[in-house]
Amino acid sequence: MSLFYQKIDQYKNAMLHLGIDCDQQLLTAVTKGLGPSIYKVEAETVSGKCAEELQTIKNNFLRKKLGLFDSRRIDEVINSVILKMGRSNDCKYRAIFYYLLVKELRKEYIYEKAS
Repeated sequence: MSLFYQKIDQYKNAMLHLGIDCDQQLLTAVTKGLGPSIYKVEAETVSGKCAEELQTIKNNFLRKKLGLFDSRRIDEVINSVILKMGRSNDCKYRAIFYYLLVKELRKEYIYEKAS
């Protein structure tokens, strides 16, 4: 099994542990879109407490990739995902975090086109 699919299995197991349903095709597409960051310890996870990191997610993922510009909605969806993954959970995998943002915003079609 390739390292990429080991990561997919790791994320699926984490989702199962968190009680989050997994659409493996979407998870795979979102993870693929993250490129080599999934293999870097410091980039593989998201800190829900770091304002600078959350701003980067807002600008580079929510605005540029998903086309969401409503600042209030952006904050709502980020807070919703942080709650789903657990505020105290220090291991918020970026792939799962982005997957949940896509699901919350019903933007799965963006990844269907990319497949």
